[in-house]
Amino acid sequence: MIELFAANTPNGWKISIMLEEIGYEYKTTPVDIKNDEQFKTEFIKISPFSKIPVITDHENNKSIFESGAILMYLGEKSGKFYDQSDRLKINQWLMAQMGTIGPMIGQH
Repeated sequence: MIELFAANTPNGWKISIMLEEIGYEYKTTPVDIKNDEQFKTEFIKISPFSKIPVITDHENNKSIFESGAILMYLGEKSGKFYDQSDRLKINQWLMAQMGTIGPMIGQH
């Protein structure tokens, strides 16, 4: 099972949307970023930059942080939305969303 550590933010939502789309069973563990839960020692162990989202794949005993890395991991693991033949194009658009589009919309 996948455990999603997230807050009620667009970055948190995009992972739950992916998990729903690939049909994986998952549990959401809320992180109260307004009360600085992301800075607790136990959270920093799975998210070194104290940011959400993070997933823990309990099947493989791995934690993955950063939304783009999580989406790539879930795409590879599920075999959905991340075809080998399209990865260059997918990665370009993913990085554009993470580095340009997402932050600009967030600032707006």
